[in-house]
Amino acid sequence: MDYRLFGQTGMKVSPICLGGMMFGWWGGNGYEESSKMIRRAIDAGVNVIDTADIYANGESEELIGRFLAESGLRDRIVLATKVHGSMGDDPNHGGNSRRWIIQEVDNSLRRLRTDWIDLYQIHRPDPGVDIDETLGALTDLVRAGKVRYIGSSTFPAYQVVEAQWAAERRNRERFVAEQPPYSILARGVEADLLPVCRRYGLGVLAWSPLAGGWLTGRYREGGELPQSRRAAMLPDRYDMTLPENRRKLAAVERLALLAEESGISLIDMALRFVLQHPGVTSAIIGPRTMEHLESQLGAADASLSEDVLDRIDEIVPPGVTINAADAGWRPPAVVDASLRRRR
Repeated sequence: MDYRLFGQTGMKVSPICLGGMMFGWWGGNGYEESSKMIRRAIDAGVNVIDTADIYANGESEELIGRFLAESGLRDRIVLATKVHGSMGDDPNHGGNSRRWIIQEVDNSLRRLRTDWIDLYQIHRPDPGVDIDETLGALTDLVRAGKVRYIGSSTFPAYQVVEAQWAAERRNRERFVAEQPPYSILARGVEADLLPVCRRYGLGVLAWSPLAGGWLTGRYREGGELPQSRRAAMLPDRYDMTLPENRRKLAAVERLALLAEESGISLIDMALRFVLQHPGVTSAIIGPRTMEHLESQLGAADASLSEDVLDRIDEIVPPGVTINAADAGWRPPAVVDASLRRRR
């Protein structure tokens, strides 16, 4: 597997990143199943693992940490996790405040059984917190040796720029990476976010390159649509009565036919598409089973022809996200009508 420079950090990471979202009760995987997938990914050359505190309420971090501790492979892995999501009923156990970040990093370190986190990411923007407040807390963690680098996840381009400017003005540690949603069906980040990341030399870990399962081959017109916990949790991304999801299904059908004509699987085509963007460092895969993992590991070894890329552009134009819900985060002014209507 060829390794890529991670932004301007000097670290080299694999083009495939193993995501831990399905480790633990969310994906129905205990330690035995999770450890086998982690071992297989590492044996295939994967050296970056991404998780978050909220994945299975900390169980994902616990399973990954246990494997790395018992296998003795911690030093070989670029370990990334995230903070922001609510971790309980306490209103202060979540968000991007100094109070929560300083508290929660120690919880993640304990669950991960490690003394340091390679990349500590802010999982989502928090409109109620000044970015300088967040960067100040993260800077203290870097200087304390608990965190090596810091990053953001699903930040709009303007907030990525704002964070860079705030870091420069206040002498804070700066975000060295961004983790955006990016797939053939969700190309909105091509218009501004990915160019901004290249401008500031950020590493990019693209999440949901298979569009939350839509690009696995399981969604086809005329077939029985799969049911999953994720679909139940995120109906706006999967409800087939919504016209935007019907448009997604029509696009997937055309993409599946293109993959068949090109002699590759739809999964390979989807992952290679993401990895060929010059602004992307790694694509995060989130396998629930060993079969899923095996079907995705080979995508790093090949690329798509210009003809195939052009035909993908015809199906889903550059910069277009078919369903806005797939963007992962929408500004409060878009979601909350009271913020855009004078009373």
